[in-house]
Amino acid sequence: MGAVIDGRPAEAGDVALAMSARYGHFTAMQVRGGKVRGLARHLDRLAGATRELFGQELDLDRVLASVRALEAVDASVRVFVCDAGGVRVIAVSDAPVWPAATPKGLKSVRYQRFLPHIKHTGGFPQGYLGRLAEREGYDEALLTSDDGVISEGGITNLGCFDGDRVIWPDAPMLRGITMQVLEAELARAGVPCGRRVLRVADLPGFPLVFLTNSWGVVAVDRVDDLRLKVDEALLARVTGCYENAGWDSF
Repeated sequence: MGAVIDGRPAEAGDVALAMSARYGHFTAMQVRGGKVRGLARHLDRLAGATRELFGQELDLDRVLASVRALEAVDASVRVFVCDAGGVRVIAVSDAPVWPAATPKGLKSVRYQRFLPHIKHTGGFPQGYLGRLAEREGYDEALLTSDDGVISEGGITNLGCFDGDRVIWPDAPMLRGITMQVLEAELARAGVPCGRRVLRVADLPGFPLVFLTNSWGVVAVDRVDDLRLKVDEALLARVTGCYENAGWDSF
């Protein structure tokens, strides 16, 4: 694992800085061959959240310099912008994560993230709920409101494909970078996207339900005690669109 702070390699004394950086936000990406999908979208996310949380502009050159200094070729990379004696940029790399080869199972839970449109560092509740779901034999938590309206997965976006149109939940959520990239590629392929209120009981009506995250796209085959269809042809269309997205150099 590598770490860079404000464009320079982290040192032993920086551990305390990283530990104190609790107020902030981040973006997560998969790097392959030193490139990433949707780089401009990652930078826009970081810049917009910095304005909202800190009331100032983010030095994007410092962000890029920090990622380059990781010298990551194939890796999982996260870039944090936090308040630690001033606005700081912390970039870390770890082993790459590859798309899952098998469908996922989700456990629905009643929880809504605070400021859901921001990928902020307050991830303890999602981590806790995700672990509870895993203990019950599921792969991830599916977040819903008190009246059962789906918003997003614990660390993913959920989409539904009816063969003509991709539907995302109409609820407060984080618009993930993979979701954004996929939407753009689907539009190029002539597949429209829309939003509607979705509940767990609606999901079996779709031939394909899927998740998106920095690691890619994966099908969902069960939510709670409901078994879902996985139309392999539709899954191939969705994943194929995402795979058509270009890669950007830092």
